[in-house]
Amino acid sequence: MYKRHISTLLLDALADTPVVLLNGARQTGKSTLAQSLATSNAYRYLTMDDRVVLAAAKDDPAGFIAGLGGPVILDEVQRAPEIFLPIKAEVDRDRRPGRFLLTGSANVLLLPRIADSLAGRMEVLSLWPLSSAEMTDSPFFNRADWLFDGEIQAWPIPACEREQLILTLLSGGFPEAAGRATQRRRAAWFESYLHAILQRDIRDLANLEQLTEIPNLLQLLALRSGGLLNFAEVSRTSRLSQTTLKRYFSLLEMLFLIVRLPSWERNRTKRMVKAPKVFLPDSGLLAHLAGVTEEALVPGTGLPGGLVETYVLGELLKHLAFSEKGLTLSHYRTQTNIEVDFVLENRLGKLTGIEVKASSSVSGKDFKAMRHLKETEPQSFQRGIVLYAGREVVAFDVDMFAVPLSVWWASQ
Repeated sequence: MYKRHISTLLLDALADTPVVLLNGARQTGKSTLAQSLATSNAYRYLTMDDRVVLAAAKDDPAGFIAGLGGPVILDEVQRAPEIFLPIKAEVDRDRRPGRFLLTGSANVLLLPRIADSLAGRMEVLSLWPLSSAEMTDSPFFNRADWLFDGEIQAWPIPACEREQLILTLLSGGFPEAAGRATQRRRAAWFESYLHAILQRDIRDLANLEQLTEIPNLLQLLALRSGGLLNFAEVSRTSRLSQTTLKRYFSLLEMLFLIVRLPSWERNRTKRMVKAPKVFLPDSGLLAHLAGVTEEALVPGTGLPGGLVETYVLGELLKHLAFSEKGLTLSHYRTQTNIEVDFVLENRLGKLTGIEVKASSSVSGKDFKAMRHLKETEPQSFQRGIVLYAGREVVAFDVDMFAVPLSVWWASQ
């Protein structure tokens, strides 16, 4: 079993909060993590994937919750949204911490009637697929916080070897897929994974009978991962009405299969692009849908920029989930197409820009967008970082650094 870096945060939340929700896509390890708590902390474990448990929760949700007794783990709660109001009533009677640990494979806070039912009573934590640091059993260390304002040149990061980077990109972070030895076996897992989501989760959430359009849409979005979200263009390409497209998009977003990254904005008078970027947050799933294989990434050819940027987005999300600095993530783009791939911002409004390069070399011009951000926000800007497939940490200025992508799996 992989050691998950969010475990400490989860235990802290259970120590002082009545209800904790562990949210994330299917097969990210939520049930495994929850069951490890059940065996070591006297929690009872029930899953809504059990037909009898699901029937009891739906037929009489108040009676089901009232009869649970001591601390309980309720797995896959998105299948029985009826239980949230009874949980609220039960917690209002007894606010002891750690009473309910819920896990969900859909973002239940986006479901009708749920968003406000447990306000002030529930802490929500996100469990993304495995980070590269978790897969290599690296020590607990938040790399997003370090990139934001850590001592960049104090950590001897090893070179980013092309073979390691390719394997990391194509494997992704889902434990089952990453553990498979060959690309063919990973592809089989991804196919069965998508099939299961279509046949169960999407039907449960939306009662859709016609599902053939959603796989095509997901593949279309995979080819646009890292690009600006333009519903009109995707509508034309997919031949879906914008109403249907936005409904399907919301479903995929609810299931953590796609992520909408907002644009950074502080001064509304400045000419900024307001459109979000869209990502598939797992590089392995993206590579599968986009048909990127090891054979296609032969030596001497460049790595797909969208795939590498998607990988960095996933790693940032995984580390932001347990950030001690409370960082937020966005992208920066002007109407003159000056773009910074990612912007990290803390609660005080301090900014660090991150650019992603799929190549093994960096030059001064790769910091052009970061210098523009610095000139635009001189009081807030801290540093600019270019993550690249190279060998050395190199300073291009007192606040501009090139850092190998191996930072994500390097031991501290």
